Amino acid sequence: MRPEALFPIFAPVTGLTGVGPKIGKLIEQLAGPNIVDLLWHLPVGFIDRRYAPAVAEALAGSIATLTVTVEKHQPSPRRGLPYRIRCRDDSGFLTLVFFNGREDYLRKMLPEGEIRVVSGRVENYRDDIQMTHPDHIGKLSEIDSIKTVEPVYPMTAGLTPKPLGRAIRAAVDMAPDLPEWQDAAWLRKQGWNSWQDALDKAHSPRSEAELLPDAPARARLAFDELLANQLALLIVRRRQRKRAGRPISGDGSLRERLEQALPFHLTGSQRMACAEIAGDMKSETRMLRLLQGDVGSGKTVVALMAMLTAAEQGAQAALMAPTEILARQHFATIEPLAHAIGVPVVLITGRDKGKKREELVARLKSGETPIAIGTHALFQDDVMFDDLALVVVDEQHRFGVHQRLALAGKGAAADILVMTATPIPRTLMMTAYGDLETSRLTEKPAGRKPIETRAMPLSRLEEIVDRLRPAIASGARIYWVCPLVEDSDVVDVAAATERHAALAQRFGDRVGLVHGRLKAAEKDSVMALFADGDLDILVATTVIEVGVDVPEATIMVIEQAERFGLAQLHQLRGRVGRGDRPSSCILLYAEPLGETAKARLKVMRETDDGFVIAEEDLRLRGAGEVLGTKQSGLPQFRMADLAAHADLIRAARDDALVILEKDPELKSERGEALRTLLYLFERDAVVKTALSG
Repeated sequence: MRPEALFPIFAPVTGLTGVGPKIGKLIEQLAGPNIVDLLWHLPVGFIDRRYAPAVAEALAGSIATLTVTVEKHQPSPRRGLPYRIRCRDDSGFLTLVFFNGREDYLRKMLPEGEIRVVSGRVENYRDDIQMTHPDHIGKLSEIDSIKTVEPVYPMTAGLTPKPLGRAIRAAVDMAPDLPEWQDAAWLRKQGWNSWQDALDKAHSPRSEAELLPDAPARARLAFDELLANQLALLIVRRRQRKRAGRPISGDGSLRERLEQALPFHLTGSQRMACAEIAGDMKSETRMLRLLQGDVGSGKTVVALMAMLTAAEQGAQAALMAPTEILARQHFATIEPLAHAIGVPVVLITGRDKGKKREELVARLKSGETPIAIGTHALFQDDVMFDDLALVVVDEQHRFGVHQRLALAGKGAAADILVMTATPIPRTLMMTAYGDLETSRLTEKPAGRKPIETRAMPLSRLEEIVDRLRPAIASGARIYWVCPLVEDSDVVDVAAATERHAALAQRFGDRVGLVHGRLKAAEKDSVMALFADGDLDILVATTVIEVGVDVPEATIMVIEQAERFGLAQLHQLRGRVGRGDRPSSCILLYAEPLGETAKARLKVMRETDDGFVIAEEDLRLRGAGEVLGTKQSGLPQFRMADLAAHADLIRAARDDALVILEKDPELKSERGEALRTLLYLFERDAVVKTALSG
């Protein structure tokens, strides 16, 4: 049960005074449905209203709080002209200007002959000192509440600062006094105050420095959030470990035969990853490991070695890919190798119907086929395994912790290996994949040629198109990737269709087109034509980013490269350079280039190390963007900034490890406080499932 102290702030925002259904809906879109969500909606700036000069001394352009006597109302003589109110103090006159002002309202707010305090931007207009639509109007008794520093919050269309500011202030005032969950010595060392105090300070910044991620109040709140994240991940991981696995060791015979059949030697890091995976599979607990490797670093062979370990013991393994095209490609890589050593492999996708599907499924159910490759179709109810011991999940940074747990339920205590070609920065690894052990493939397989990368302005597009003809004549195949247009699938497709038409005029029917709106079967058939050499140029949106192996493709043109993130550019570049011919990547950019875009293209020209690129991407763009904003697998942080708070992430991880070492059930005094922290950051599921008995 959620602690009672948190009940008031887990009530809907409409419970706050002045927040009706209409404003409530807008606040919900902006911050979230509950009062607690407003606590995490931190200011991005502030307005200092403490400047309170005499009227004559007020600087033009400044925000000032002025105390004046209202002299005379001058209603607008005709529509479209402003309503003016003449005011004064001992030093001179001030005109308040209102467009479309209602006379009854203004006379009530600013009665003639009375003293009022007004705050807003001061302007000079034809020797007149003016203030248009003051932000605040109050009586002299209210001057202290007006003459303050006012936080400025991120907004959404239809919402105005006043009701939002009032709602947030009310939420902060409701924040309960909670028992301290942080270690006292750590708090002293950091110079941090209590949670409540940090909230109050973060919402009332007095200087630019207090808006920075390392400001004490903000850092404290970020650390609270990170500690909740790390604790939750470690508790889930510990629970996963408790679930009995079963030792799978195999006799090594199939792996030995595979290694002899391979046309190349395994790299050092491939051997290391194979040993780590074999060690996990041999243990009594279930494996949950992430295999990270750059495009072309040889993850599939490592996964096959793991699957053969299961096969050696008479058990089964399944490899699941996110798309049919990728599943087919894995099958094309694995099947000939497995066939050579006498191991049957089946491919199951959503496309298989009727008799054929029944046959494939029957072979899995009987245990006759030890290895299955496929899409999500593998996990449909009618697909049953005789003895599934290992699940390999490819390219699934789209899976959250809970989905990973659910997936493991298909086989009795199946081990899980997650693979990704998206190099993940270390800080992101800790926060998104803290429940996984990690293996990294850091070397490129022998024979891989470096890819020459050049950045050129779009104005040279024609020159590049001219150069394609001799390249094609010499046997090159070309990817031409079209720009990423915001989040609009429609506009992306339009851009690609247009480029395809322009190139088809020059190169005829040797130009193909793939984009996200094509049906899977259409996409696959165009890709197949390109792979078989029936097309010379493939125009595409980013659908080709992951997978698809065409060794003859040696040129990658990326149009408006400045619109792509670094990790994405790196993934796209990895589509070429897969054969034995020299390859190149041309980054076409629109001028003028912003600073971040310049930095991004520079990194691409200087390195092809995916891990270096991932760290730079995090630094330049922030975490939300690095793996794409829509992936559900990433934790959404409200106050922690993964680039700015890297040290705090490590500290939170260490702290969480120590806590669970000493108090695995969180039963001590601090443990109870930490349970409250988990509820505060809505990690309820962890408390309910992993800490309940």
